[in-house]
Order: sequence, then structure tokens, then C-alpha cells
Amino acid sequence: AVFPDAVVQTCIVHLLRNSMDFVSWKDRKGLASALKDIYRAPSAEAAEQALTAFEAGPWGTRYPAIGQSWRRAWAEVIPFF
Repeated sequence: AVFPDAVVQTCIVHLLRNSMDFVSWKDRKGLASALKDIYRAPSAEAAEQALTAFEAGPWGTRYPAIGQSWRRAWAEVIPFF
């Protein structure tokens, strides 16, 4: 009510750290590389396509909670793009 035009944005670093909580140590480097396609996307639409591809790929099927956590925070991630 105080700030009706405020835009809330989730920090990408915190979202990445949260994603790594689901992953074993040996898989962290590969998973971090796979997530780069999402947060380096040039637009929100491209990022959503990259997230969908990530969820359908080997990392997303192995760690489905990561895609779910990104989807839950998606409305707060969009202002980043």
C-alpha cells in the first residue's frame, strides 16, 4: 500500500545459490554451466525458453526441484531482463 508502483526483483545470485542447494558437489560445475543459458538470455521470452529446455534436459530431469524453484520466483526474476 505504501509503494504501489514498486517492482520486486529476485537477485539472480541468490536464486543460483538456492539452485545449488539441490545438487551434489560433483555436479555443481556442470549445472552452473547449464543455468547460464537462462540468466544470460537477452530477453524474458528467451530466458523462459531456456528454462523450459533446461527442465526437459538431463539436468532438469535429474534435479526437477531447480526448475520448480525458478518457476516459483519467475515473476520476480523477469525485471532482471
